[in-house]
Amino acid sequence: MSETRYIQVILPVPLDWEPLYSYEYDGDPAEAIPVGARVRVCFGSKPHVGVVSCADAAEAAAQVGPSRIRPIDGRADDLDDVSEEEIALWRKVASYYLCSVGEVFKAAYPSLKVSQEETRARARARKAEAEEKNVRKAEAKVAQLEQRLEKKEAALTAAKKDTVIARLSVERDSIKDALEQARIGLKMVSGVRSDGDPVDTMLDVTGPSLSAAQTRALEEIRSLLLSRKPVLMHGVTGSGKTEIYLSLAAEALSQGRNVLILVPEITLSRQLEDRIRDLFPNHLQVFHSAETALSRCRTADFIRKKPYLVLGTRSAVFLPHRNLGLIVVDEEHDPSYKQDSPAPRYNGRETAIMLASIHSADVVLGSATPSLESLYNCSAGRFGKVNLSERYFNALDSDVEVVDTQAEWKKNGMVGSFSRKLISHISGCLDRGEQILLLRERRAYSPTLRCCSCGTVVQCSKCNAPLSLHHRSDGTGALVCHHCGRVHEYTGKCSKCGAGLVSVGAGTQKIEEEIRNLFPSAQVARLDSDSAQEKNFAASVIRSFSKGETDILVGTQMVAKGLDFSGVTLVAVLSADSVLSQGDYRADERGLQLLEQFRGRCGRRGTKGLFVIQISNSEHPVCQTLDGSLKQEETMSRFLSERKMFGYPPYSREINVIVKDYIEERLERTAAGLAASLRRSGMSSSAKVIGPFPPPVDRVSGLFIRQIRVLLAKDRNLLTDKKTLKDAVDSFSRKEKCVGRISLDVDPV
Repeated sequence: MSETRYIQVILPVPLDWEPLYSYEYDGDPAEAIPVGARVRVCFGSKPHVGVVSCADAAEAAAQVGPSRIRPIDGRADDLDDVSEEEIALWRKVASYYLCSVGEVFKAAYPSLKVSQEETRARARARKAEAEEKNVRKAEAKVAQLEQRLEKKEAALTAAKKDTVIARLSVERDSIKDALEQARIGLKMVSGVRSDGDPVDTMLDVTGPSLSAAQTRALEEIRSLLLSRKPVLMHGVTGSGKTEIYLSLAAEALSQGRNVLILVPEITLSRQLEDRIRDLFPNHLQVFHSAETALSRCRTADFIRKKPYLVLGTRSAVFLPHRNLGLIVVDEEHDPSYKQDSPAPRYNGRETAIMLASIHSADVVLGSATPSLESLYNCSAGRFGKVNLSERYFNALDSDVEVVDTQAEWKKNGMVGSFSRKLISHISGCLDRGEQILLLRERRAYSPTLRCCSCGTVVQCSKCNAPLSLHHRSDGTGALVCHHCGRVHEYTGKCSKCGAGLVSVGAGTQKIEEEIRNLFPSAQVARLDSDSAQEKNFAASVIRSFSKGETDILVGTQMVAKGLDFSGVTLVAVLSADSVLSQGDYRADERGLQLLEQFRGRCGRRGTKGLFVIQISNSEHPVCQTLDGSLKQEETMSRFLSERKMFGYPPYSREINVIVKDYIEERLERTAAGLAASLRRSGMSSSAKVIGPFPPPVDRVSGLFIRQIRVLLAKDRNLLTDKKTLKDAVDSFSRKEKCVGRISLDVDPV
């Protein structure tokens, strides 16, 4: 008997509407649509594929009234259901990052992925249909031959003459042979039906061999994980944290649990992928934006059916995970784990911890330079902590040499971007057949251009940011905005007075040019986001450098983190001032993390390396920490004390309210009105509202930007204050008709 049933559906739209609208369908109660099923519905006039979040929404439907209830267009049976664990994660992320569940759903199942799923579903259906057709054809052939054999046997029984019996016997034997072959063929085509692969349980996998120090650290981690808290592994660069990750992964897979390993950037996955594949060739799945849409869809299919170890960037947390036993977050401090736009503006590290809580999985965070947030959580007892202070292969800490570029310029000690001291070190390394890594935290040929006559800095017409000069392979130049991506041809003339333009500063392209001129016989390569746009280029450069085919590698942050090059004995950072002068309260912490990570790229196989820092402020506390004048623990403790004094994270929860508008005057009024509204919103007295103020780049793609910084104390009022803040922003947006121009960024980086 058919009856009308009501369901609630999550749709990929940025609206908190899910409890307010319901859909209906008619059907047998025994065939009710379950939670997690994919359904096709219309919202407004646009069709969507949604996910059922409540299978029995009769009570909600009665409250909203019949005018808001629409029938579903049908069930998307060709698409895999979404697990309840996935929906639980979406709700956690939406609640923490103050966005809608629909926005999280859209991030987990973007339209391209859904389209790819539908394409693969149609392909599977065609394949299954073809397989069934082949089976039916083979079955018909077997039946036909069996009938022929039966008739031939009857004729043979009735035969009298020897000649007839001999002929019929030959024909019978021929039919028997054909029938045997047909039955073999039927067995073969029946065996390839697309019925899915069985899920394995226990696997026999072995992790890598460990040193005594690594074994001790592994035992400590196992002991701390029994408390069901995340464990922070603070291991110095080159200490072999990866081997411990893989040992824990082998244990999880052997117990029938699955593994997720997160890395902050795609380049870090390239080298780690090869190491994991050697140990777990049948279980590794790689997931990041450089993989094709088809490959990412296949990964989702794989982990629904088979034991897996996924290596991926932050978006891998939204895969359809099941039976997770271990999540590893490598380089947990890295800001690349944070999604800045669009919503959900989540952090991969925090989301991984949410995911682990849903699956009752272990969490291991690893870093040579842990974030202040993680160190704070360790001191507060929320995380366990394990120290790994011995470097693998008994490698020695690198020496650090700080070169004061201001002093070097005064005594003619600089040649372009290079001090003569650094040139001497590079020359010595090349003579000994050793490799060199050079870090410049600016891509392009020149980050800024200025008129030599009127002093005008060449800026993007749509952004309050300078245009950068890029040299093309054909010898021409282009002016590129690194914020909106607009490209202009380079004429070399000032648009205001017509005078010539001069370069200010040097990017990676210019550094590459200078190093080739200084050492023409050396093999030089460059790795930055410009050069890495070519498919497989980054992997090729890293592989070539690992093999020793390249002498000098110039790059941005991409070469500073997590890579293991056995032949590198010298690393140098050029213009370190740009790393340490970001105008943000996190600048010193981030600078220390990046430079300490970069220092760890050299001297990793028993040879003592050298780290050269070229900087105009040689007395900077980060430099003093790196050269040993200050201990890292003391410096990080000082950073924490400063944060506590001013009430900044990790001692508070920071939420940025971002307001954008094409009209600056209207933006100023809106931002000021919103800030005033937040101050009287009813948040607790410990909440601080700072601003509005312009960010360092206050206009991007024609949109002017203002920020309001809200600091909420981590006390019993935190959750209430967050809800009050979101309600106040939503109410103001509706009242002032500026919905879509205001966004919330929880825990910005």
